Amino acid sequence: MLVDLIIAVLWSLSPFGEAKVGIPYGLLKGHNIYLVFIVCFLANLLVFPMMMFFLEKINSYFLRWVFYKKSAIFVARRAKTGSGAKIQRFGFWGLILFVMIPLPGTGVYAGSIVTYLFKIEKQKAFWANAIGIFFSSVIIWLATLASIKGMS
Repeated sequence: MLVDLIIAVLWSLSPFGEAKVGIPYGLLKGHNIYLVFIVCFLANLLVFPMMMFFLEKINSYFLRWVFYKKSAIFVARRAKTGSGAKIQRFGFWGLILFVMIPLPGTGVYAGSIVTYLFKIEKQKAFWANAIGIFFSSVIIWLATLASIKGMS
């Protein structure tokens, strides 16, 4: 049972799921609904400082490799042309809304990249990501609970 909770945390840390996958996984495995929410939310929140460390310290080293550089430029262009103008226009609130939407391609990984690309103040960006992650997690948590209740 502890293994399932650890897997939920790993999903919440993963760029392939974040808490959008971790929370449903933990709930479907029968864990305490509040414990799953708190653990997955906090795990997803840890992604922001890890990503900022990566982007500020390690990214410049990886940019020496052609494949990585091409991928990074592709991601940067998509971020700037996609939601970039809206996030720049609305600033803090735009970043909250962007991170809050529980869809693929949004979330704390994308929020961290946007923070780095648009040179948003880190403390403000952290709080915007935290608030966005919280609301996204609440949406996923409630939707999963409603689905589970509907199935039983």
